[in-house]
Amino acid sequence: MTTYLGALALIAVSLAALMAVAWVVRERTGNSGWVDTIWTFAVGLVGAGSALWPIAGEGPNARQWLVASLVALWSLRLGTHIAIRTSGITDDPRYAAFASEWGLNAPRRMFIFLQNQALGSVPPVFAIFVAAHVPEPALRVQDFLGAAILLTGIFGEAVADAQLARFRHEPSNKGRVCDVGLWRWSRHPNYFFEWLSWLAYPVIALSAGYAWGWASWLAPIFMYWILVHVTGIPPLEAHMLRSRGERYRAYQAQTSMFFPLPPRTLPPKEGVAV
Repeated sequence: MTTYLGALALIAVSLAALMAVAWVVRERTGNSGWVDTIWTFAVGLVGAGSALWPIAGEGPNARQWLVASLVALWSLRLGTHIAIRTSGITDDPRYAAFASEWGLNAPRRMFIFLQNQALGSVPPVFAIFVAAHVPEPALRVQDFLGAAILLTGIFGEAVADAQLARFRHEPSNKGRVCDVGLWRWSRHPNYFFEWLSWLAYPVIALSAGYAWGWASWLAPIFMYWILVHVTGIPPLEAHMLRSRGERYRAYQAQTSMFFPLPPRTLPPKEGVAV
């Protein structure tokens, strides 16, 4: 119990400190895109470190190395992608909208917002710790199943990101809404596969007699809440409605918001081609 509570406290302090760094970078550069870049690397760093945390003086076992490697791979792929994207923009429209709304209080409100983001990241990172420290020395089938789920999430998100990038780089698509590939089945396939990645940890963590394993379900629950209700979909869809108008409204009517589903067919009078 003491070890787990100590790990929880250290995870919280580490994430708070790293998101304070993200606030400083945002204030100095004026580019909020670096916030998500730093958040991704922070979660990867703290998550991998917590996975390798020794218990009872014993060095990391195979499961701890597996979980740490998966977290590191996720962080490097997503963090690098966001960093490249951020280097090509002046600001992230989601955070820019918040700053505009907050006015002169923007620096203080942004710091509080990012600290709340750090707090909301504690349960997912703690789930990594819990999954890595299942009290069974040998790897099991479900460990490999969890790894397969996480790798599927990483691959799916990478495909969605690549499809969106190709669409945006085509001059004829300027002002249009990306509705090709995975984006035809979900308005936010990258967020869906990001959420799917976090389902890996409950799969790895659940074990008979391991009560802490249930805490790992906080990861997909919190990530769903953050992506669907807080910093993911709501501000992004508001931005898309401002920039694409009726084209995006038609896309909303035809395409599932989050979970990939076959696109809906609307009568011609109800839809606008996108």
